[in-house]
Amino acid sequence: MSEGLRAMSTKAKALFISHGGGPLPLLGEPGHAEMVKTLQQLSHQLEKPKAIIVVSAHWEAEPIEVISQEQPSLYYDYYGFPPESYEIQYPCKGNPELAQKVIKAGEAQGIAIKANLERGFDHGLFVPMKILFPEADVSCIQVSLNSNLDAQTHLKLGKILKSVLDDDVLLIGSGFSFHNMRSFFKPQSHEEIELNMAFENWLTETMTSPHLSEEERRTRFIEWDATKGARYCHPREEHLLPLHVCYGAMQQSASRAMRLPILGVSSSMYLWS
Repeated sequence: MSEGLRAMSTKAKALFISHGGGPLPLLGEPGHAEMVKTLQQLSHQLEKPKAIIVVSAHWEAEPIEVISQEQPSLYYDYYGFPPESYEIQYPCKGNPELAQKVIKAGEAQGIAIKANLERGFDHGLFVPMKILFPEADVSCIQVSLNSNLDAQTHLKLGKILKSVLDDDVLLIGSGFSFHNMRSFFKPQSHEEIELNMAFENWLTETMTSPHLSEEERRTRFIEWDATKGARYCHPREEHLLPLHVCYGAMQQSASRAMRLPILGVSSSMYLWS
């Protein structure tokens, strides 16, 4: 993108991505067409940051860890896909300085965060990043979830990450607003569609409604699994928690909600700008 177009772009603060199934978005799988289109549009609309912090649903650790190498490898953390799935390249640099800031910010708020000097970037990072910033010219760090999968812990993680964000650092939560593996690649029943839509409507209202106070919005995040369709959409919460991290950092409604079908189910992404 030219500098002139970049000047007219939106400066994003945080972005929650529904990242689809494994490497399929990069392999032309039809069920990911809208996801790829949405990320390509964002690629042209967003100002390129100098660094990105990615919280991926595909890494859990206790204590929380952060990839701290200068040049992380890729970790192909999926199985049974075509050979080209294991040849994907995304040679972006790491950012040890930013990783150290995250560790120190955790210490300041009483949360242990550990440097990881061995793990590579998983597909929760390299698949969406290859679409959003295909030139791989933005340094990245990846932060794990806490393996306790506790909502309040991840809201607090967002608060920690907020303290190291500046105008040139973007926070990306890479998960999926719907993650019931049994419902992918098959038609949903009428009841399943109803549960899917009920949760998505609740989530979009939570993320965008101007009528909610931030205390009310935070309570919704903590008690998310009490809403209709929550445990159908998320039998296990790891793909939702990156959104908790984004909200914990921003502590305000999203600037933009994007609803789209992925793999035949209704899902969403959220942008703070």
